[in-house]
Amino acid sequence: MGKVNLDWSNIGFQYRTTDYRYVSMYKEGAWQKGEITSDPNVVLNECAGILQYCQEVFEGLKAYTTKDGHIVTFRPDLNAERMIDSAKRLEMPPVSKEQFMDAIEQVVKANEAWVPPYGTGATLYIRPYIFASGPVIGVKPADEYQFRVLVTPVGPYFKGGAKPLTLCVSDFDRAAPRGTGHIKAGLNYAMSLHAYVTAHNNGFDENMFLDPATRTYVEETGGANFIFVTKDQEVVIPKSNSILPSITRRSLHYVAENYLHLKVTERPVKLEEVKDFAEAGLCGTAAVISPVGKIVDHGKEICLPSGMDEMGPVTKKLYDTLTGIQQGNIEAPEGWIHQIL
Repeated sequence: MGKVNLDWSNIGFQYRTTDYRYVSMYKEGAWQKGEITSDPNVVLNECAGILQYCQEVFEGLKAYTTKDGHIVTFRPDLNAERMIDSAKRLEMPPVSKEQFMDAIEQVVKANEAWVPPYGTGATLYIRPYIFASGPVIGVKPADEYQFRVLVTPVGPYFKGGAKPLTLCVSDFDRAAPRGTGHIKAGLNYAMSLHAYVTAHNNGFDENMFLDPATRTYVEETGGANFIFVTKDQEVVIPKSNSILPSITRRSLHYVAENYLHLKVTERPVKLEEVKDFAEAGLCGTAAVISPVGKIVDHGKEICLPSGMDEMGPVTKKLYDTLTGIQQGNIEAPEGWIHQIL
């Protein structure tokens, strides 16, 4: 199958409508057999649960073309498990791991022409999501749901290379202490939008959210986990019950220990400690790792020794190793790479 005629190296990180998507309906207590459709539109009742009470969870992963020409995804089983956990937390019927994996395979195969070629820096972003489609006016879970998977080709999150970001310590809370910060639900991201726009309007790239209970510990940004590196090259990962369990972060933990033979510690990290770290980064599916060069705490600047020009040396090794595994240039741990074509 020939590829869509795009300038793959310059497509940017934005949504493009592709040829096909996957949809399955939940009715009368069971998920129906899913199917591929060419219609990108979703028609809903005006009182659908997603519109009234934000019952929705989603995932994000990518399909890659490897050096040897295969199309693969990276650890999709973990996305399936996280979506199950998220759905249960919002009282939604979870999609089985088997149906999740089957949906990913079907939609990627159907859109093979949209999977960017190897070496372009572009990938096929995959967005599975479940939402309440049944009408509901009282505050309660809906009776009907849809499970959909869309795909769109995207370029590198940072065109021209990832330059270190400048963050601000946010005055807003991302999640409640016993709330939904640990699940991937749209409502969490909606809560972060005002803080994100406020940060941008004040000249910052992103927020550093602190724990909502004491506002002394580092949590995450609106859409990525933190990692830190000490001057002794120890990788430190913030730990909290309200941080999203990032698949990229968990993978970097393994890579640091087993490929780079670094010490890795997951523990609560106090804001006052950040000035003592040598490097910092944000990790997630979109960019893998985005380096952080400066954090501003209400006028007080915390400048990381790694600087504002490029990734720190340990962060760069982590990035190169994990992307090398994803693209097939470095041997992957067993089960990490799921071949589709």
